[in-house]
Amino acid sequence: MSDDDTTAPVDGHVDDDVDEPVDQRATELRSQVDELPTVPCDQYRRRSRRSFLTGAAGVLVAGGFWRWVQNQDTDDGIPQVLRNQLERNESIWSALPARSAPEYDIADASPIRVNGTIGLDDDVDVDGWTCRVEGPNGELLDVVDLSVFEDLPQRDLVIEHKCIEGWSNITHWGGARFSDFHARYADQVGDVPYVGLETPDGDYYVGWDIDSILHPQTLLALREHGEPLAPEHGAPLRLATPNKYGIKTIKRIGVIRYTYERPADYWAERSYDWYAGL
Repeated sequence: MSDDDTTAPVDGHVDDDVDEPVDQRATELRSQVDELPTVPCDQYRRRSRRSFLTGAAGVLVAGGFWRWVQNQDTDDGIPQVLRNQLERNESIWSALPARSAPEYDIADASPIRVNGTIGLDDDVDVDGWTCRVEGPNGELLDVVDLSVFEDLPQRDLVIEHKCIEGWSNITHWGGARFSDFHARYADQVGDVPYVGLETPDGDYYVGWDIDSILHPQTLLALREHGEPLAPEHGAPLRLATPNKYGIKTIKRIGVIRYTYERPADYWAERSYDWYAGL
């Protein structure tokens, strides 16, 4: 006889002692169920009906609100009511006192991931690269090559780059502060409130308020992790800062334009906050 045969009933007989613990447990479960509160059927139906009607009303209200939003006048393609809220966010951020974000040890930094290549489709000739600098009345102030930025005081900045998609990366940047570059043209442009920047092909562009771009942690980066910028990271020149989302840190700068009017901004035209502050 195998070991399994020792547990099989003989002639259909089952020992009562085997079932006793099972029956006892069933009795205990029935007792616990009996002690639970009960809801009369008519009350249950009323609750179910009320929940259904409440949910249906919520869906109708939400749908009506969304249709109302879509029928609003637009500003840069964004319904005005949504644009107003974004601008309220901007007014809050711009009213806050200027602050500096935390900086880290170089040992904490790691190479940043590649994300966003709009404006980088063409091959870049670093040796032949130049950047246009335009004044607030559209006049050409200068055409500069890489040596202008290399001759400025060089800074290292180890900061947290934050992407609006939700990821971040502690990154080691090297280059010149925008404020040091701006000093070359400060007398010519006066109290201009905005700066616009765009890629050489014009496909990507950002707008900055003057106070943010002159912040000491806004860098015209020439290097990443101690090496010259790779093409996919914006060679030969890009912005870097811990005080704005990455959508503002334009890669491969080809034009720097001072302006009295708030400049166009690629992602602000696609429903994001123009200020994009952190």
